[in-house]
Order: sequence, then structure tokens, then C-alpha cells
Amino acid sequence: MPKSARKKLVARREYTKADVKEIRAHSKARTPIAKIARTMKRTEGSLRQKAFSLGIGLGHQR
Repeated sequence: MPKSARKKLVARREYTKADVKEIRAHSKARTPIAKIARTMKRTEGSLRQKAFSLGIGLGHQR
């Protein structure tokens, strides 16, 4: 199998209470989603999904 055809395994991490608290703080401070993603080492999509499930806005979806 060629290298390009191999798929990288997804390492999923649960959101801790501290992570949720940090997301809420970033939402209130209106921090850009790209910056949040870099600091928390999570994807933008993951953060958007979590924010949606918490009922808070992140990035341009306010």
C-alpha cells in the first residue's frame, strides 16, 4: 500500500471541565476560533461542535 493511501488514526480526547471552562471564557472574550484551536490543540470543527452542544457561540457564528 502506498504511503499516501494510509490513513492516520484519530486520537480522540474527551473534553474536561477545565476545557469547557476555557471555551466559555474564549467565547466571552470573543477570541478568534483559529487562535483557540492552536492554544487548546484541537481542531476548529471539534471546538465548534462542542460550543454548539453547550449552546454558546464561537468565531463568526454568534
